[in-house]
Amino acid sequence: MTGKYPVITLCGSTRFKDAFMETQKRLTLEGNIVISVGLFGHSGDSEVWEQMDEGTLTKTKEMLDDMHKRKIDMSDGIFVINVGGYIGESTKSEITYALAHGKSVRYLES
Repeated sequence: MTGKYPVITLCGSTRFKDAFMETQKRLTLEGNIVISVGLFGHSGDSEVWEQMDEGTLTKTKEMLDDMHKRKIDMSDGIFVINVGGYIGESTKSEITYALAHGKSVRYLES
């Protein structure tokens, strides 16, 4: 099979690592190119917080948030991992960014 594969960036709280992994697998098997997060800051990848409180906007977190917007730029749309309906501030900003740039937005939970 050859052709154009839609590119989808996963967005959502990194506390939902298992849901990210399951969704990445399912979307890939459905024929999508999936771009995900590089670190799971809320699931053990402490480098994100630079030994500071998780509420602190570190330079690393700032870079990762900006990098995620560039991933959205490369995508046809985003897929929001909103387990239990949860959408945090970073994810809200990514949804707003995606919509403002004409990207499709799909959700794990309606």
